[in-house]
Amino acid sequence: MIEVRRVLTHVEEIHHEFGPPPATPWRRGAIAIVLANPYAGRHEPDILPMMDALQPLGIEMAERLRAAMGVPVERIEGYGKGAIVGAAGEIEHGALWHVPGGYAMRALLGWKGDQAAYARGQGEAGGGQPGNALAIVPSTKKVGPPGVTLDVPLTHINASYVRSHFDAIEVRVPGAPHADEIIYILAMSTGPRIHARVGGLKAVDISKWDGQR
Repeated sequence: MIEVRRVLTHVEEIHHEFGPPPATPWRRGAIAIVLANPYAGRHEPDILPMMDALQPLGIEMAERLRAAMGVPVERIEGYGKGAIVGAAGEIEHGALWHVPGGYAMRALLGWKGDQAAYARGQGEAGGGQPGNALAIVPSTKKVGPPGVTLDVPLTHINASYVRSHFDAIEVRVPGAPHADEIIYILAMSTGPRIHARVGGLKAVDISKWDGQR
């Protein structure tokens, strides 16, 4: 069921955005994996077997992205995920990535929740300990042609309301997806936007540990 056709990894190191350079460059990265879509060209009522089959791939992708970014797990402060479905597929095929992609990054970052509850949609927020990737993993998806771009959202791993970490990373795989392909994407960042200064909850002020504040 899982046929990998291509893998693309993209890492940015941002040193400057007007103002003084940050003491430590900000990194954000994404990994995109192009798969054959086993449901392309037809409507399959039961697509959950593919979601289960994607679990090991999600875990592998999360670790490969962290390694490509060249930072330890403790440096990861933001995350997000996305999917691009080729024209012979449907948007619901992209939604199959919600559990395998989200759980993979949260597990890598030390989440202590219940994977079975997560798969049932009951473990997106909470269920862990402070510092254990409590926040819902933001997501976006679309059906598109080869070469289409996707802006993958990023938010803080422990509290979705941390305004300094609201961001996105643009992902594009040249020549993909073909009509019978799907691209699944994971994204991570090492901190807030450079010179973030629009107020709101700060990471150092997270207090509820409920995935939101």
